[in-house]
Amino acid sequence: QLQASGGGLVQAGESLSLSCTASGRISSRFAVGWIRQAPGKEREWVGSINWSGDSALYADSVKGRFTISRDNSKNTVYLHMDNLKPEDTAVYYCAAEPILHCRYFSGDYYLVNPYVGSWGQGTLVTVSS
Repeated sequence: QLQASGGGLVQAGESLSLSCTASGRISSRFAVGWIRQAPGKEREWVGSINWSGDSALYADSVKGRFTISRDNSKNTVYLHMDNLKPEDTAVYYCAAEPILHCRYFSGDYYLVNPYVGSWGQGTLVTVSS
């Protein structure tokens, strides 16, 4: 089970870091990603990181501002967000999906579909203008 934390209220331009901790070891047979859902809007894929943590893919809307990292020894994935914008306001979730259902790119698997994956509790990020 995955649980995201670290959300809160920030002003535009500020930074915030989220954590996603699994109840157990995250197997290399699963890809992990971040997804968000703003009120009244569809789910949006934010990004995904490979198993070793040295490569990540990002949505165009967050590229250059968000960074995903992970610490497998702590069963934790992180999302660091810089230069936040009001349109980043959403509930953020982390999700894990068997690599069989994930995108294979440059030798690694990435979760890129916001409608798959086992989700845990999300965390609300509110960015005021």
